[in-house]
Amino acid sequence: MKTFVTNRDGNKIATVVEGPAVKGKLAFVMHGLSGSKDRHTVRLVAEAFLENGYTVVTWDAVNTYGESIGGKPEDATTTDHYEDLEDVIKWSSTQDWYSEPFVLAGHSLGGIGTALFAEKYPEKVSALAPLSTVVSGKLKLQTKDSDFEKWKRDGVRVEMSHDGLRKKVLKWNHMVDALKYDLLDNVDKLTMPVLLVVGENDTSTPIAHQQILFDKLPGRKEIHIIKGAEHSFYEPNEQIELKQIVKDWIATL
Repeated sequence: MKTFVTNRDGNKIATVVEGPAVKGKLAFVMHGLSGSKDRHTVRLVAEAFLENGYTVVTWDAVNTYGESIGGKPEDATTTDHYEDLEDVIKWSSTQDWYSEPFVLAGHSLGGIGTALFAEKYPEKVSALAPLSTVVSGKLKLQTKDSDFEKWKRDGVRVEMSHDGLRKKVLKWNHMVDALKYDLLDNVDKLTMPVLLVVGENDTSTPIAHQQILFDKLPGRKEIHIIKGAEHSFYEPNEQIELKQIVKDWIATL
């Protein structure tokens, strides 16, 4: 089922609900920066849940690419992506198939978004899978992912998508906003089972950042490093491995 959920700013979030309406088996899967509900990382994780009998909710954040109405990708921030997550969950809570607690999974910006929600509402979240997650804005500034000085000076960052088909523009305000967030501040709230996965060659959310988060997680936890993979698991063998890791983890919940 596809529908459009009105967010707090009056924009329309394209939202898809899949799978059987089974109480107690609900998962929300959140895409990352410049992503969409149809991005391969989101689809792989969604399929892992669907194959385990879950109802799965995915959506296009308003300030991204995809089918949502309103907003611009250049204006994307952690805050607006997080607020769209809250608004999708709020809408879901009015539906017959909704149940708590539920599982949250997300990639990159979707990883920190879902983890922030779990820290704020731990009683609502039974398990958490922040994949290739941003850990904090401060740590992000320490990576070699972007020329941050040039980005700040120019006010925008312009780069091509991985497939070379789309020019991506992102305002410096993205980093200004990112510096408001740090998962380590409230990591003690993440007592639910947590799955971390990262690519060996990820320069955006590197292994070192994932290890910092992993070491501080207080509950049941797993970390997996996919050999040779970059941030978004582009190769078929990496995607197969990612999906299997997530499926195996779901089976333990």
